[in-house]
Amino acid sequence: MSGGVDSSVAASLLADAGHDVVGCTLKLWGGESDAGCCSAADVDDARRVAQVLGIDHHVFNLAERFEADVVDPYVAAHARGETPNPCVACNRSIKFGELLSRASRLGFDALATGHHARVVREGPIPQLRRGADAGKDQSYVLGFLGVEELARLVLPVGELTKAEVRARAHAAGLRTAAKPDSQEVCFIPRKGRGRFLAERTALTPGVVVERASGVELGTVPAVELVTVGQRRGIGPGHGGVARYVADVDPSTATIYVTTREELDVAHVDLAPDSLRWSGAPRTLPARVLVQASAHGPALAATLSDGDGLIAVLDRAARPAAPGQLAVFYDHEDPDLVLGAATVARRALAAA
Repeated sequence: MSGGVDSSVAASLLADAGHDVVGCTLKLWGGESDAGCCSAADVDDARRVAQVLGIDHHVFNLAERFEADVVDPYVAAHARGETPNPCVACNRSIKFGELLSRASRLGFDALATGHHARVVREGPIPQLRRGADAGKDQSYVLGFLGVEELARLVLPVGELTKAEVRARAHAAGLRTAAKPDSQEVCFIPRKGRGRFLAERTALTPGVVVERASGVELGTVPAVELVTVGQRRGIGPGHGGVARYVADVDPSTATIYVTTREELDVAHVDLAPDSLRWSGAPRTLPARVLVQASAHGPALAATLSDGDGLIAVLDRAARPAAPGQLAVFYDHEDPDLVLGAATVARRALAAA
């Protein structure tokens, strides 16, 4: 129970259905934070909801594990010129790693969360599917889950729209009914990602180079704060034409830029050892829809491992940022999650 409306309603639905429900809130971040979830107020909201529902509520302090498995890798990834998704890392290591393991040790049958996604059990292998509310679907951040985790996962609000979730919260008299959704990374203060990273790693000034000509166009204060596809803060090229980041090379402190027309790529490079299937493994090559960011489009592609693990796109599209999760959906059944892999950095020769 994060202290938000979705997990509050998830607990309410399960309690109403007669399950023996115990609420659990995680204390994850002990550093400075004025954004996102995990605040003391969130813990209090979760506790108050549990009181209304008449269920026990516990707080587990996993701050050290969170620092080691989420915050430190986040900083290290930026130092490598990658753009990590810390919410995916938190789900992988904390919620569906340590918490699921702890639930097993304590004798619980299942772990329930307020994610807007669905676990469908119509056969021997559970399926992860998009949530009923397309605008709030969170299957992307769960795309790495395998059969073992899905078998013990319950997602009670996945069949509801956000409006229906709030209506149920109002009807149940839950204090989180009108609480805004958390949109920020919980451990990054509103003062900015740059300051947060600067306190934990050295930031390197870099040069901006036009990829096609090799001409230097300017500088950036820190290559670690630049991501593939970025336009803001890069400045125009020759003739005032807007430039977009095509590649970040921290080893040479160089940002390679290009025009919007030349930015698109024909495939997404993936780390081969990062591929994990949500259900039965598919034989490659396989037709898929690939989504490489939490709110990005799902693009038709062929997933292949013939020359490294890549998703060859049907149509060229903007490049995916290295370090992001690429989630694969079924080409014929677009709500069905097949698996996921981590986006790898493209070689410059392949640009």
